[in-house]
Amino acid sequence: MLKFIVFLLSFSFCSLSAQDAFFIADQLSSSTALERMKDVGLQANLNAALKSDRKLQRLIKEKKLAIGLIDLKNPTNTKYASINGKEMMYAASLPKIAILLAAIDAIDKGELVETAAVTNDMNLMIRKSNNAASTRMIDRVGYEKIAEVMTSPEYQFYNKEEGGGLWVGKRYAAAGKRNPDPLKGLSHAASVDAVCKYYYMLAQGTLVSPERSEQMKSILVNPGLHHKFVNTLKKVAPKAKIYRKSGSWRTFHSDSVWVNGPERNYILVALINDVEGEQIARRLVKIAEKAIKGGKILASK
Repeated sequence: MLKFIVFLLSFSFCSLSAQDAFFIADQLSSSTALERMKDVGLQANLNAALKSDRKLQRLIKEKKLAIGLIDLKNPTNTKYASINGKEMMYAASLPKIAILLAAIDAIDKGELVETAAVTNDMNLMIRKSNNAASTRMIDRVGYEKIAEVMTSPEYQFYNKEEGGGLWVGKRYAAAGKRNPDPLKGLSHAASVDAVCKYYYMLAQGTLVSPERSEQMKSILVNPGLHHKFVNTLKKVAPKAKIYRKSGSWRTFHSDSVWVNGPERNYILVALINDVEGEQIARRLVKIAEKAIKGGKILASK
C-alpha cells in the first residue's frame, strides 16, 4: 500500500525535483531516509572539524565515540553525516525515548490509557530522566511492546542486520527481568543512526501521527537537565528551541538533541565511552556547528 501511495505522489508531483519527491515520500516512511540524506560535503566538514582533536580521533578509531549530524535548514536538501553511525553502544538513559514512542503508540492504539499518572511519568522520564517514572512506564507497556515498535518495518530503529540500534531491555531499577538486545546483550542501547532517524521522523511528524508527534515534541522540549549539549547550546543558541534526551552511567555518556532556532535547524547525537564524556559532549556542539557552517561557528542571536 505504501509503495502505491508513493507512486501516486511521484506521478502527481512529477514536475518536482528528485530531492523534492524524496522529501514527500519521507513524510510517509523514513526507514531509508538517512541513506538518501548522506552528504559528501557535510561529511568532509565534520571530518575536518574533528581532525585536530587527537583524543577524539583516538576514541573514534577505538569505536568509543559515535557522532550523527543532520542539517535540516533546507527541507528539500536535508544533509546527514556520521562517524561510527551504526556502532551500537550502551547509552544509559538516552533510550528512554524508545519507551516514550512505545507508550505513545500504545495510547494511540488504545492499548494504554492516558491517565494523569501516565502523562506525568512520561514527562518525568524525559525531562528529568527520572528512573522510577521510567520503570513504571516500562512496566505499563512491557518489553515486548517496546521491541515490537523498535523493530517494526515502519521505523526500523533496531535492525539485527544493520548492527542493532535503539533498545530497552531492563527496568531502570536493580530488580526485574531483563530482555537484552539480541546482538550484544545490552540492556539500554543506541546507535547514532537510529537516534538521528528518530529525531528526523519527529521533526517530520511521522512518529505515530502528526498529532502524536506534536505530543512527543511537547514532552521532549525544554529539558530539565542543563549539562552536556545543553550547557553549550544555552550559550551559543539561547533563543533556540531544544528537544533533547541524554544519558550517563560510569564512563558512558550520550546525548541527543534537535536544535531549532535563529539560523539553526539541526539534529546532533553523540555516544561516548570516556571518563571525560561530559566535556567532550560540550565540545561536540561547536564542532557540529562548525561542520554545518563549513568551517565557521554559527553566531548566537
